Amino acid sequence: MQLKKRLLGEKNENKAVNFLMKKGFTIVERNFYAKKFGEIDIIALKDGVLHFIEVKSSRGSFEPIFNITPKKLHHLISSATYYLKVKKLTFPWCIDALIIKGNSIELIENITI
Repeated sequence: MQLKKRLLGEKNENKAVNFLMKKGFTIVERNFYAKKFGEIDIIALKDGVLHFIEVKSSRGSFEPIFNITPKKLHHLISSATYYLKVKKLTFPWCIDALIIKGNSIELIENITI
């Protein structure tokens, strides 16, 4: 079961990368792991802004955006801050969600406001 879930997640992340590239994003890194805080699915750059993107998907009627809990959001922000510190970057940045439901893909930018 876990392998199947991981393969589906990888397939959806690949869809997300293709979608982002078509929208003019440059993929900087995938699956960055910050030991204390967790993983960032995709890090991409567009128009001088670094986007830390969480990919969520669902095959059923459940809305995947609800899987981004306040705790998950806190971990994403901490991971992004850690990434910027480790890489010594000073780009403006934001946290985004990329939602995949069936064949529909939606990018929700700056979910922390």
